[in-house]
Amino acid sequence: MGWVILGLLAAVVVYLIITYNGLVAMRQRVGQAFADIDVQLKQRHDLIPNLIETVKGYAAHERGTLDAVIAARNAAQGATGVHAQAAAEQQLSGAVGRLLALGEAYPDLKASANFQQLQVDLGNVEDKLAAARRFFNNAVGEFNAAIQAFPAVLFAPQMGFTPREFFDVGEAARTQLDAPPTVKF
Repeated sequence: MGWVILGLLAAVVVYLIITYNGLVAMRQRVGQAFADIDVQLKQRHDLIPNLIETVKGYAAHERGTLDAVIAARNAAQGATGVHAQAAAEQQLSGAVGRLLALGEAYPDLKASANFQQLQVDLGNVEDKLAAARRFFNNAVGEFNAAIQAFPAVLFAPQMGFTPREFFDVGEAARTQLDAPPTVKF
């Protein structure tokens, strides 16, 4: 009888160790995924000054748009935390979109090889950033599910495993994304 109890106790301990190690690995995956987002955001932030300088050469009197992009970039670089960073990046995306729209108003700018290359580079970074966000949100979802599943839910909070936030576009942006596009002629 003593061996049975000792065997069950050993099985419980081994299960707890395996569960704990799995949660640690998932937490690391979430951290790595967020670091991947940071790398892509850094590349994006590095492209923006070049884009601003290119636009300045062709549309110097568009100072309000240029200042808005600079302010949004600075806010995005200074944002801390997943939620604040997501909100700041959403504002930066809008400001950069307005800056890129200037290409339509200035044919010489639109024809500039530098402007075209920066648009391509920015598009590539945006694609990589979207993939990094999806990977991060997937890692967060798996981690949050694991710490809320039984029996991990019994000991995960006491061991420092707390739910993480998703990298979310925000309610206002989601409403815009869910709305059908409008076409005007």
